[in-house]
Amino acid sequence: MKKRNIPVALLALAAAVAIGWWLTHRQAASDAIVLYGNVDLREVDLAFNDSQRITSVLVQEGDRVSKGEVLARLDTSRLQPQLAQAEAQAAAQRAVVERLHHGSRPQEIAQARANLALARADARAARDDYQRLESVFDSSSGRAVSRQEVDDARAQADVAAAKVAVNRKALELALLGPRKEDVVQAEAMLDGEQAQVALLKQELADTQLRAPLAAVVRSRIAEPGDMASPQKTAFTLAITDPKWVRAYVSETELGRVRPGMPATVAVDSFPGKRFQGWVGFISPVAEFTPKTVETQELRSSLVYEIRVFVKDPDDSLRLGMPATVYLSPVHART
Repeated sequence: MKKRNIPVALLALAAAVAIGWWLTHRQAASDAIVLYGNVDLREVDLAFNDSQRITSVLVQEGDRVSKGEVLARLDTSRLQPQLAQAEAQAAAQRAVVERLHHGSRPQEIAQARANLALARADARAARDDYQRLESVFDSSSGRAVSRQEVDDARAQADVAAAKVAVNRKALELALLGPRKEDVVQAEAMLDGEQAQVALLKQELADTQLRAPLAAVVRSRIAEPGDMASPQKTAFTLAITDPKWVRAYVSETELGRVRPGMPATVAVDSFPGKRFQGWVGFISPVAEFTPKTVETQELRSSLVYEIRVFVKDPDDSLRLGMPATVYLSPVHART
């Protein structure tokens, strides 16, 4: 009798375990929140900063591009000569600034001294001629020389004296060097020339349209020969990370949803596969359920948008793909 009771006890124990497991999972299933939505991701519309002819397009739709990768190029035949001209003008103005900073050369000062000495010698000679003619005029009562000759000699003496004053000032200026205002003006002009060079270099760099981040080329709109424009999109890039499912939760279930809550996502394209995720955003504003979203509630009821971020390392999910979200209100993501 004891041996017959052992199988019965084992069967009872197995039945109890099965019932407990069923009750536990039934409770967990009843606690789960099921939502419906669509896969969403961010997109970037790229355009050139300048209006030039497109010479080459280097990527196709579906290509993966890395940050900084060149996608297309513009014609640079007009920008390169402009840059060369601006660099030459900046070099010339830089030489002017350096000359002003260095001041007068010793040779220039020596030349100014020599000019002053020559002017003084000419002034002495002119003054002596005038005094001699004035003396002759007085002693001869105007018979040896005329008054006109005396006046001409006096005028030449005055001119020579003025030349002495001019050369003296020139020597003083050579010794003082350039004015501070002239130096400041020359430096400001140099800054303007250098700014023009920097602008043209940036415009030349902008002729290469680069990817701002790692992404997938969704649309290729630009083609070689097209005229680019800042208002015309050349490429549309799809950012593959992060991805999320845009879903909607009713007001009655909102209290059970919180940021960081773990979730799994299922799509029809991959039956039996679950993508891991978590609640990353809950809208603070209620709205009417969009007509494109299917829920078990009435479409006219108020719902709140949530975003369930999804781990998709293989890039299997596509934009707009219908998805089912299973929220497990047990633990929050840290």
